[in-house]
Order: sequence, then structure tokens, then C-alpha cells
Amino acid sequence: MSGWELVHHIGPSIALFVGAGIVLSADMLLPRGRAPLVMLTLLTLVVAGGWALWHANTGTSGPAFEGAVVMDRFALFFIFLLVSATAAVTVASTEWAQELDLKGEYYALLLVAAGAMSLLAQGNDLILIFIALETTSIVQYVLVGVTRKDRSAEAGIKYLISGAVAAGLMIYGFAFLFGTTGATSLDGIATFVQSGPEDARLPLTLGFVLVAAGFGFKMAIVPFHGWAPDVYQGGPTPVISFLSVASKAGGFAIALRLFYNGLGGGDTFISEDWAIMFGVFAVASMLFGNLGALVQTDARRLLGYSSIAQAGNVAIGLAAVAAGTTLGPSGVMFFLGTYVATNLGAFFAVIAISERIGSYEIKDYAGVFKRAPILAGVLMLCLLSLTGIPPTAGFIAKLYVFNGAVQAGEEWLVAVVAIAVVNTAISAFYYLSWVRTMALDDPEEETSIRTTGPMQAMLGLAATGVLFFGLVPAPLISAAQRAAEALSVPLS
Repeated sequence: MSGWELVHHIGPSIALFVGAGIVLSADMLLPRGRAPLVMLTLLTLVVAGGWALWHANTGTSGPAFEGAVVMDRFALFFIFLLVSATAAVTVASTEWAQELDLKGEYYALLLVAAGAMSLLAQGNDLILIFIALETTSIVQYVLVGVTRKDRSAEAGIKYLISGAVAAGLMIYGFAFLFGTTGATSLDGIATFVQSGPEDARLPLTLGFVLVAAGFGFKMAIVPFHGWAPDVYQGGPTPVISFLSVASKAGGFAIALRLFYNGLGGGDTFISEDWAIMFGVFAVASMLFGNLGALVQTDARRLLGYSSIAQAGNVAIGLAAVAAGTTLGPSGVMFFLGTYVATNLGAFFAVIAISERIGSYEIKDYAGVFKRAPILAGVLMLCLLSLTGIPPTAGFIAKLYVFNGAVQAGEEWLVAVVAIAVVNTAISAFYYLSWVRTMALDDPEEETSIRTTGPMQAMLGLAATGVLFFGLVPAPLISAAQRAAEALSVPLS
């Protein structure tokens, strides 16, 4: 394979890394306040997205770098997702970023995080997976503390310490997998799992449990969730909006790649073991996340617990992956695709409203619908979607994931779905209570609330996505199914 072909395989990630360097250089070399940092960041994202689209249209795919990375429709799905989420956060945070002393660093770090997660979605080797995952983790720790204020710095330290423990557990799990199978490539691990001896069950089980701990930190699933509520409350809200979707997408992407490709989605002697593990994680995450959210009074902290509960919903699809069909992985991807629009819309609305009213307390949202009907309307729509009420995208996403789990044909998965339905009812209480506060309570002030043009554009885009994929889900479902089919194709 020529040098150009190698570069072409990881072109979107290279574009994002190079763009980050250009943004930093422009910030240093051009006069402060005049460097076109936002435009350079968006241009970089356009180039990365265009490069991914080039791959999609030409059908170029396959492994590179001795099989360490693979470009396929699965990777492209997540690259498009990450680029879109990063672009939305970049535009929505323009007003907030103007107050930062580290504007260039902020935009560059966003691009590096997106590039590392794009490379993570292509990862097909334990060594590359670790490098890509830790690169994006370190960047995210810095982003959380980028304002250098007390609460932000505290949140960044908590995130760093939790992430360091998770990284140690993950690399220990990788050591078990390598020691048992003799391979770092997912193809080699898959070959061993397909024909390996039954007495390898214990070390493989230890390996995938420890690996799940590392990935679970990125996905914010119980019991690896401890950082989420504090970091969501203490970190800069625009940064948290990025982490809430991008970090989760990256974690589930590599979990799908490793567990489906490497550890055998389907009839292997350990597939049911790790499927049950994710089923337990799903139930614990939904229960803990929803019950924790019931007593929250801070909007950011509530969304933190909500994120844990939503990760539990996605983990149901991950548990169904072991059935060997594409319903499990396609359900995970469809859910994440709708979650990007829903959660970003919720966070953007919270930013726009809270910055104007000077509070993140939910009680202070009283009567916001009368003061800002469009902003409150978008937030209400996104909360309905998070609940799973039609005709929103969240309803279709939950229906798709739950159906995939039921179709897997396992009685215990049906029980997990039943618990998920009960948890949906629990979540409706705190989501709809927030909606009631905004719509029915009397406002303390009558002055209208306005936001910037870029924020309005992103809110409109998010609301459109929530409604479009709720009413016309076929395009995203089709993309998720094609990506899942690519994931199931052996590389060797």
C-alpha cells in the first residue's frame, strides 16, 4: 500500500489534527481578537467531513497499517456523527468562547478530540485503541478545566482521576486479552475466540470485564459513572454538551468494534457472558440514572444523571449484539444518531436560557415559555424526546433498541426491556416536571429572553433533527443498518 493510500485511510483524522495545528498557529501569529479561529475550525471540519464523504462515495474501504485501522461504513458513520457534533458545538459556543483567554486552545482541543475519536472508531488493534482513547481522554480533561475557574478546575481534576483509574483497568484488561490470545489485533483475538479452548473462559472474562470498565467510563454507565454528575455541573456547559454526545459516541463505537468483531457477536463460548454483563450494566445505569435525576434541582446535574440513564438504554442494544444479528449494533448507532440532536438541543437551550436568567436551578425556569417561547419550546421538545414520547426521534430510538433486544430471543433480554419501559415512566416524571415548570409556573420577570444568531441556528437545527428523525426515521435507520453490516464483514 502506497503512502498516499495509508494517509487516505485515516484522512479525516489527519485533517482534524492538521487543522488543530493551523488554529493554534493562527492564534499565536495573528493579532488577538482578529484571528478567524471559528472559521478555521469550521473549515477544518468541512474538510474532514468532505474526506469522509469521498470515502463513502468511492467505496474505498479495508484495513491499513498492518490491520491496525480499518476504513468502513461503520467508521464513516461515527466520523460523520463526530464531525457534525463538533461543528454544532463550535458554532453554539462562539459567544461563550469570546470570553476565554484560551480561545485558540479551546478550538484546537475540540478538533484534536474529534480526530482522536474518529481514529478510535477505525481502531482494529488494542495498541491503537489505547493510544486513540487516551489521546481524546487527555484532551477532554483539559477542556473541562479550560476556564481555569475553581469549579471548572475541580471538575477537571475529578475527571482526570477517574479517567486515570479507568485507563489502568482497561490496559490491564488488554493485557489479559493479549496474554490469552497472543494477539493485539481484533482479527487475531476473534480467531482465537472462535476456536479457543473452554479453559480460556476465565482469563478472557477477566479481560473483557476490565476492558468494559475502561470503555464504561467513556460511556458513563454504572458503575463507572461517578464522574458524570459532578463534571456536568462543574465544567463549562458548552464543553459538557460536547462530552455528553461525542465521548459517549466514541465509547460505544469502540465497544461495538471490540466486542462484536473481537469477542464474537454470535455463537461463541463467551458471547453470552459479556452480553449478560452489559445487560446488568444497562439495568443498573437506568435505575441509578433515573432515580438520581428525580432529586436534582440543577439543570446540568439533572442532565448528567439523564446521560447515565440514556447510556443504559444504549447498553441494551450492546447486550443484544451477542445475538449475532445486525439489529443490536444498528440499534445502538441509530440511538446515538438521534441522541446527538436531542442532547445537544437540550444543552444548547439550557445554555441560552441560563446565561440570560443567571441560574441553572430548575425552579428559576418558571414561566420561561412566556419569556422565550422558541428557546423553551426547543428545550421542551428535546425533553420529550429524551423521555421517549412520539413523534420525537427519542421514541423511535428507544423502540428500535428495545425491539432489537426482544428479537434476540433471550428471555433475560426481554426482562431487561421490561425494566427499561418502567424506567421510561420514571424518567417522564422529572422530564415532564421540568416542562411543567417552564410552561405553567408564573415567571418572576416579564422581560423577554433572547440569544445570539448562531445559537438560534443550532437550536433550530437540533429541533429539526429531533422532529425529522421522529417522523422520517428511515434514512438514519438505513445508514445505521449499512454501518452494522460493514461491521459484521470479516477483514481477513
